[in-house]
Amino acid sequence: MTTPNVPHRFEIELAIDASPEQIWNAIATGPGISSWMMPAEIDARPGGEVVFHMGPDGDSPGKVTAAEADRRLVYEEDWATLAGHTGADVTPLVTEFLIEARSGGTCSVRVVTSAFGTGADWENEFFAEMERGWAPMLDNLRLYVESFPGQSASTMWISTKVAASPERAIEAVKDGLGTRSVGDTTAVRDIDAKLARSIPHHVLLRMTAPASGFLSFFSFGGDDEAGLNLIGHLFGDAAAGYVESEQSGWQSWLDEVAAKVSSPTR
Repeated sequence: MTTPNVPHRFEIELAIDASPEQIWNAIATGPGISSWMMPAEIDARPGGEVVFHMGPDGDSPGKVTAAEADRRLVYEEDWATLAGHTGADVTPLVTEFLIEARSGGTCSVRVVTSAFGTGADWENEFFAEMERGWAPMLDNLRLYVESFPGQSASTMWISTKVAASPERAIEAVKDGLGTRSVGDTTAVRDIDAKLARSIPHHVLLRMTAPASGFLSFFSFGGDDEAGLNLIGHLFGDAAAGYVESEQSGWQSWLDEVAAKVSSPTR
């Protein structure tokens, strides 16, 4: 057995115009965390269970190891199983949220993710992918608590595969949306939305009609094959009906984008 003594760690921090209580409710309750990350349940007490429902990839169960209301939340997960290496010689994946009140009604939110492994390639790839994903996801937290505080989202999760790199997959999404720069509008599938974020592997639309919320497109994987996901967090009276009626249409749209970028002429 190899000793897991190789450290893996990254840290991300951002400022949010919200109170510590608002941020705590967004990270330490099931409805809150489901409204900006992914569908989840969480019992925010030491020893409490947390389960993330990761769409087609199944569930990721874990447990809360520390909780101080409005200040600190820590939970751990089995990242070896998440990465398809069940039983590997690694310690649990630990995620820590730290909330610190600042002047002017803002807060600093810091996320620290860490584990020990053996330095295997799959471990490094897993952490690199996680770090790329956490930065825009944490910005979704900011968007949620500043624009939709206390509201519960109706969530739409769609996934497909692309025979191309993650970068090409996201470029194909922007082509399909008809957006290239932040602020560009799109009416794809009869929505009213603007491109709010465009970074490698991620595109975010702020949607105002027929429902209000945000649509997050993200890609991941290797140079020749990528996963391409769409997670929609929608709010208000029209949200649930929109998800029910439009999810299959968005699946077809994403599949068409994948087919175009995966064609032999790419």
